[in-house]
This record gives sequence, C-alpha cells and structure tokens, in this order.
Amino acid sequence: MKLSEELIARGFIHQYTTTTLSEIIDGPKRVIYHGVDPSADSIHAGNFVQFMLLRHLIEYGHKVILLIGGGTGMIGDPKPDVERPLTPLEVVAERVEKLKLQAKNLFGGVEIDFVNNYDWLGSLNLVTFLRDIGKHFTVNELIKKDAIATRLKSDNGISYTEFAYPLLQAYDYLNLHRTHGCNVQTGGSDQWGNMVAGVDLIRKKEQQTVFAFTVPLIVDKATGKKFGKSEGNAVWLDSTKTSPYAFYQFWLNTSDESVIDYLKLFSLLSLEEIAGIEKDFLSNLQSRSAQRRLAKEVTTLVHGIEIATGVEKVSDCLFGEAKFTDLSVAEIEIVKQNALLTKVPEGTNIIDILIMSGLASSKREARTFIESGAVSINGEKMESLDLPVSEKNQEGVFLLKRGKKKLSVIEVV
Repeated sequence: MKLSEELIARGFIHQYTTTTLSEIIDGPKRVIYHGVDPSADSIHAGNFVQFMLLRHLIEYGHKVILLIGGGTGMIGDPKPDVERPLTPLEVVAERVEKLKLQAKNLFGGVEIDFVNNYDWLGSLNLVTFLRDIGKHFTVNELIKKDAIATRLKSDNGISYTEFAYPLLQAYDYLNLHRTHGCNVQTGGSDQWGNMVAGVDLIRKKEQQTVFAFTVPLIVDKATGKKFGKSEGNAVWLDSTKTSPYAFYQFWLNTSDESVIDYLKLFSLLSLEEIAGIEKDFLSNLQSRSAQRRLAKEVTTLVHGIEIATGVEKVSDCLFGEAKFTDLSVAEIEIVKQNALLTKVPEGTNIIDILIMSGLASSKREARTFIESGAVSINGEKMESLDLPVSEKNQEGVFLLKRGKKKLSVIEVV
C-alpha cells in the first residue's frame, strides 16, 4: 500500500494542494515541516494527531522539520472570537524547550530538525518585510480568511498584529524553503488559508512549486464535540498536567463509534491488525476490547511501556477483575493519587468505614449492604460485620467496593 493510500485510510487527510496526495508524498522524499505555536508548554490530545502524522512520514523516509513558533507565538494566530493575550518572550522560550523534549519522545528518537521562527522573525526589518513580502498579499484576500472575517464582524474587531499573522506564517515557509529545501507543509484544516498563502508566496518569489496538506478536525462521533476535550479541559501529554492514569482513562472512555477511528489515527498498529481488533470488538461490544487496546497503545507511546502497564493494571483492579493484592507499592501509589481516597484510623470497623467513605449513608444501610453480599474488600466478599481494617491492609491501603461500580480506596492512618 502506498503511503498516501495508508494515510487516507487512517483518516489523516483533509485537503491538499495537488490533484492527488500521491503527487506529494509517494514519489521523491520530501522535506516536510509542521509548525506549533507555543500557546502552552505541552502537546494536548487535540493536536497529538499532527505528531502521529509526522511519525508516519518519518518512518516512510521523509525528512521532518518541527517549527516551534517562538516568534509567531508572541502574537498568536487569530481566534474567531477574541484577541489573544501577548505572551512574554521568556515564557515563550520556556515553552519552546518543553515542546521540543516532548516531540523528541513522540518521534521515537529519530533525528529531526527543530527550528524556532524567532531566529528569523525577531530580526526582520519592517520596511524591508513590507516591501518584499507584504506587497504579495492583498487585503481582499486576508479578510476572506474565516477567523479574520468573523472578527471583523464582531464588536471587538481585530488588531493589525493578528491581521498580519498570515504573512508571518507564509514567510516561515519561504524561509524554510530557502534554508532547508522544505517543500511540504502540514497542519490542521483551520490553517489551510495560511498554508496556501505560503505556497503562493514561494511560487511568486522563487518560481517554485511547493505543497501543503491538512488533517481534518477530529470529532467524537458519539457527542459531536471536538476531540481532545474532557469536560471542557484539555488532555495533556505532560504527566504533570494530566496524570498517566487519567490519560489512560481518557482513551479507555472512547465511544464505541469512534474507537476504531482513533486506533487508526493514534496508534502505530497496522491497518490489518486494527481490522482484526475491530472484528473481535464488534462481536462483543461489552468487552470494550478495542478501547482497552487503544488506551494501552497510546499510553505506551506517550509515557512508555512500564507506566502504561502499571496504569492498565490499576484500572483493571479498580474496574475489572485484577486483584488489589497483586499491585506493587508504586501501583498502589497510583491508586491513591487517582481514586477516591478515604483515610481512617487503625481499628475502625467496616460499618463505620462504609459511612466515612460515602458508600453507605447509615449503619443500618451499611449492615444491609454487607448482609446482602454487596460489599467486598480487595475483591473478597465481606462476611463479617465487625472485621477491623488491620486484617485487610495492603501497604496500609485496601480497596472497598459496594457492588461493581461504587468504590473507595481506604488508607489506614
């Protein structure tokens, strides 16, 4: 299968500047760049798809340049609703370094070029830039861009700073074409206008044909919401922003409607293997086998196999059949950090613990739950009303469940 065919089959491709995608990536090896503005110091799940695309391009043999927008990041791509706040140079510089480290990890140690557009944008001469670059853009073209057009109709309007952003991005492409032989740009579908502006600028200035293609907006088919948002909050690849356990759970909670699509986009599994996973999944949706495989694959890719195995084991312990007593000290710590934790004094009886943890509202209700066999400790059904917690400790911690879904981690203090 050609690379273009595989990328289309995986769902990576939205628009391209040629008649066929094959013209861009199936022939000679290209120098391809993708730009990331450091609006944060971490990649999030929403733009993770771009890095997965680059990983495929690298493995096929194309050379990849990752442009971190230290210059454009000080301005910000126009948003359709409000002006972006200006970010201090020192904050941008810190974010650039963190993003570079994350990207290196995602590309599997393969050598790629990192560039910072502040290196050339920061020293531009305004008059020279307007003469050499600005004259190739018309206001008529710029105001047709979606974000700019929307802002022009709003009460807030748009500053000249953000209005000029497309010129800077186009200049980035021109500069990389001249200095690195770059001839392909990739980006999100919302960047199409800026990317085409770069293609046109190089044609006008260099009389050269270069290319661009975009990735579609990824949407959860079940909810219609933009992918990468969890209850309004971004899911980050940085473990200090989103814990590996929470990251794993995000993927594990993927809807049935989207899980196979996400396996194609966010894992390195072959299409043939994914087809086998899909067949097994469709034969037993209740197993959520595709979601579990997706969560394991992506967490391994981002955080490594050791951490992925640990959070998978913890998840199976809390919500599956794995035994709490089999967890390591490190895995118990993951449980304590991510599950509902109730601290109780040594010697507290189980009835009081059920109330303290919120799993029962009264002693009478607690007794009823125990007598009906609904309460378990570390996976073992509770049989005695008076069992002190010291008899069930696992590193001072045990898992208390009422039924299959109500649970609390109990720590003896």
